[in-house]
Amino acid sequence: MKIVIYGATEIGCLLATEFFEDHDITVIDKQENRSEEFDKLDISFVKGNATDINVLKNADILNSDVFIACTELDEANIVACLSAKKISGIKTICFVSKEEYHHAMEQDKTRNYLGDFFIDNIIWPEALLTQELFRIVTVAHALDVENFADGKARLLEYKVKPTSQLVGKMVKDCGFTKDTIIVGVKRGDLLFIPNGLTEINEDDKLIFMGTSRSLDILAGTFFHEKEQVKSIAIIGGGTVGRMLAKNLEEMKIKSKIIEKDYDRCEYLSQVLNTTLVINGDGTDLKLLDEEEIGSCDVVISVTNNDEKNLLTSLLVKQLGVKRAVARVSKVLNIPLFEKVGIDIAVSPKTSAINEVRNDLDETDVDILATVEQGQAEVLEISVKEDFHDKRIMDLKFPAPAIIGVIQRRSQVIIPKGDTELKLRDIMIIFTKAESASKIKEYFKVV
Repeated sequence: MKIVIYGATEIGCLLATEFFEDHDITVIDKQENRSEEFDKLDISFVKGNATDINVLKNADILNSDVFIACTELDEANIVACLSAKKISGIKTICFVSKEEYHHAMEQDKTRNYLGDFFIDNIIWPEALLTQELFRIVTVAHALDVENFADGKARLLEYKVKPTSQLVGKMVKDCGFTKDTIIVGVKRGDLLFIPNGLTEINEDDKLIFMGTSRSLDILAGTFFHEKEQVKSIAIIGGGTVGRMLAKNLEEMKIKSKIIEKDYDRCEYLSQVLNTTLVINGDGTDLKLLDEEEIGSCDVVISVTNNDEKNLLTSLLVKQLGVKRAVARVSKVLNIPLFEKVGIDIAVSPKTSAINEVRNDLDETDVDILATVEQGQAEVLEISVKEDFHDKRIMDLKFPAPAIIGVIQRRSQVIIPKGDTELKLRDIMIIFTKAESASKIKEYFKVV
């Protein structure tokens, strides 16, 4: 596949790094925006502005398959996508940062009078980040949460505390709840798929898949005692903070926002109903103490400044907060945040890359989620005739993988070794990212 990327931004670099090995990549931007990271990749670079049709033609847009606009200027991304669509009919993916553009362009796609002159996929990273944060913070102590099969099945990730009853036990002896499978273990920097003889250590991150009910029981048994998230503080009242607060209000979770800008506070107080809006600096330890932030179940720092989010998260951990969650703008900072004690660090760019990856997949395989900053993937694959009536134990995977969930029409099955696959079953498979292509190929019917 030939992909043209407009924007030598961090997202542009992440996209090029992600896809250059399997696809032909051309990046368009001004020469001064080209960083050393691009020079390390086997890609083409075209100088210029992609809103110029001649520049698009120089990038061989007429013979390309996908055009992705990800500069830091929304208007340039939109015009470039529409120009590319006009002259070539190419598939277009447009990144935007403003809510009004996202809504307007999504609505325009459905209007018949536009014909084929529209943008195929509008990606608003802040909305994807908000969805991810909401899933994580509403499940007590979970490091990651993914929902499958219309919410009937889930993936949950938990960290093993030194005092946990699981420390020192082999997986087969843990007595995990029925309809639950442990699909992955993150130990230090290493992520692997365990077996029954794998011994669990303190500070391991355990990744489970199963029915939503079974995972609720598992969580209550091993990771918290029927504990629910009741109070959340949000540091930063920007777009993400506002949308997250609105979602929490719908869940009737007690929440408060600390925002430094007074005018923004007035706006938040008008659009939010039950959220307490506080005008102040989230890095002010005295303010945090006065507002009893330490008593909150979760504190989420979502300003657009990594350093401020890191400092705020460290401060609230000192005040006794159970979980500190931080937004990270620079993806490379995520490991640093976690190493210094931040419970969860998430990036809108990571969420956006996952969206693009799934959109570009040409097979009938969907990537439902990525885990641990892309080290593992959750694949959705339909069972074809070659695998009809085959038992799970008889499958010869070319790489480590686990079928965590099978969706059979409206039924959700947590498979065992003797479970038989049926035609048109939907398998939800956990595997390491480096093994994903082999698993896809294995289930591909020629």
